[in-house]
Amino acid sequence: MGVGDKVFKSACGMCHGGCGVLVHTKEGRVISVEGDPDSPLSRGSMCSKGRASIEHLYNECRLKYPLQRTGRRGEGMWERVSWNNALETISKNLKGIRDSFGPHCVAFGQGTGRHHYPFVIEFAHEFGSPNWTEPGLAQCFLPRRLASDLTYGGFVVCDYYGEIFPKCILVWGHNPIISNPDGELGFRFLQALDRGCKVVAIDPRKSESAKTANLWLQLRPGTDCALALAMINTILEEGMYDEAFVKKWTFGFDKLKEHVGDFTPEWAEEITWVNAEKIRAAARMYATTKPACIEWGVAIEQTPNSLQTCRAVSILRAITGNLDVPGGDIFSEVELQGFPFFWDSRKYLVERPLGGYKLLGAAHFPTMLTAIKSGNPYPIKAFLVFGNNTLATYANSKEVYNALMGLDFLVVADLYMTPTAELADIVLPAATWLEVDHVLGVPFGSAKAILAQQKIVEMHECRQDEQILIDLAKLLGLPLGRLSLETIHDHVLSPFCMNFKRLKELGHLSFTSKYRKYEPSGFNTPSGKVELYSSQLKREGFSPLPNYVEPPESPISRPDLMKEYPLILTTGGRILEFFHSEGRQIPSLRKHHPDPVAQVNPETAKKYGVVDGSWIFIETLRGRIKQRARLTEDICPEVVHVEHGWWFPEEKTPSHGIWRSNANVLTNNNPPYDPAIGTYQLRGLLCRIYAV
Repeated sequence: MGVGDKVFKSACGMCHGGCGVLVHTKEGRVISVEGDPDSPLSRGSMCSKGRASIEHLYNECRLKYPLQRTGRRGEGMWERVSWNNALETISKNLKGIRDSFGPHCVAFGQGTGRHHYPFVIEFAHEFGSPNWTEPGLAQCFLPRRLASDLTYGGFVVCDYYGEIFPKCILVWGHNPIISNPDGELGFRFLQALDRGCKVVAIDPRKSESAKTANLWLQLRPGTDCALALAMINTILEEGMYDEAFVKKWTFGFDKLKEHVGDFTPEWAEEITWVNAEKIRAAARMYATTKPACIEWGVAIEQTPNSLQTCRAVSILRAITGNLDVPGGDIFSEVELQGFPFFWDSRKYLVERPLGGYKLLGAAHFPTMLTAIKSGNPYPIKAFLVFGNNTLATYANSKEVYNALMGLDFLVVADLYMTPTAELADIVLPAATWLEVDHVLGVPFGSAKAILAQQKIVEMHECRQDEQILIDLAKLLGLPLGRLSLETIHDHVLSPFCMNFKRLKELGHLSFTSKYRKYEPSGFNTPSGKVELYSSQLKREGFSPLPNYVEPPESPISRPDLMKEYPLILTTGGRILEFFHSEGRQIPSLRKHHPDPVAQVNPETAKKYGVVDGSWIFIETLRGRIKQRARLTEDICPEVVHVEHGWWFPEEKTPSHGIWRSNANVLTNNNPPYDPAIGTYQLRGLLCRIYAV
């Protein structure tokens, strides 16, 4: 290396995967980002998003300093202000709302899986508001996490980390080759394939991962719970369950067996459109090829039956004896310590969050929209948003827009001027992953390693979201304002006799896998066993055993709508180049994926006069968008898939094309909701298509 050249160990933040990287600088400027071969999870691998990090860091479109609105909301008229003025304005407005209406009338929003996540929650609680929200939560990860906690007392991930790899992987509503969520990295899945692992894929689309499968089950969107119940039925009826494990370590087996007695593959075939013998074949392959694990994704969580769907899939792991065994689904090796003030802050909460869903633990966003518009059950006057393009990432975008326009005060902290930021009163310039200090445990929820992200450069007047919250807390006299970011990181690392400075030098901490961690003292459930029959759900007034519920908008529940909307809409399939609504302004990524794509079966395209590569309209009861048609046999004739997260940063109007191709113009946030956590239907909706 030359004079002034440095290399920093860090973790990529272009998604929430957490791949270890080496960042090279020359005279204080980042000149390259490459995979770190010593990183315990990614082992030097990087995707196209990570390789575009420098384009992201030095992008001319980035927000560079705080802005204050000067015209009417949404007109795109701004003036530059100092950080002091911006924070004082925010503080003054929050104090005024707190004094006049109460702290619960301020809500807080954030994006998916980012470094500031716990800080937003902490700030909200200290301020006195239970109302924080994010686009995922009940629609992403919480149902899987909660189902795991209720069933066996902790979250699990596939074991690709020891000497024994899985011999069978059940890939359910997930595409690990493309999507790398929370440190569960796709290249590990590919390693398992190289070792001869069998794959059962369950997906309405023949995704990149489904194309590797020995067996692909192309189910109707939204019917995953019925399929899982039929697989449980098959495994129990054919005696393929792990009798020794079930007898010693499970609670409620007899009740489960009786419960699923009528949920035969033939019953499920009518619902899912998957042949009964294929369901049996999938159950047999998974139950008899050991060790096996389940790669499950967000697709199974996006119906009003999300928690019970995830419960049914969780039960499959337990009855086959694949919990916390080498090559199976394994629990966390390490837990990061929480906030110094986190539990004390609970005393500030005076009432349940909006919506009142017992197991959600946050504001229910559709209820929040109602509160903004009507003032019921109480008004929401202000919304502070960190790293969340609300118009692009929440269902029913037109309703979201109308609510945001009705706020008294809106603050957005982000990297770019998004359509959501264009509606704000104050816009704050946030920092990219190359400009932040952060401690992360990966995989999230079941950590095998601890990584450091470190501030390598500073750009313009950009600030890390956590620092913004600390600075604002100081003005409001909240406990968070008495802490430094480094103090918090040191506290999080204290159980490991480690401080953040040392972790930055090392780059990561990794831990040797241990198995059957439940044996000394049992599972972390009320019974100390895997709760096939959930005592906690029963106590809270919910079904202790999973049942199938038909989605509210489907060919079965709404045959009347099928006359006008004869096709089934699914959305949310991950795109290699982008992370949700991020990345559209990065030239190399946009070059590879310039336009939004709708997947249509050739048979369907012929029926509706659609030509490959042409723009088509996709329409539901909520609205209409257009995307480019891609004709493919990888999707069945009855289903259309549209890409999510689309807007057009290159368009200089304040809307930035948010209404043209945004999938959430089509989606639904109406009841019924999941009774425990408030999930609404995002997949399996009814639509129609026609040529532009």
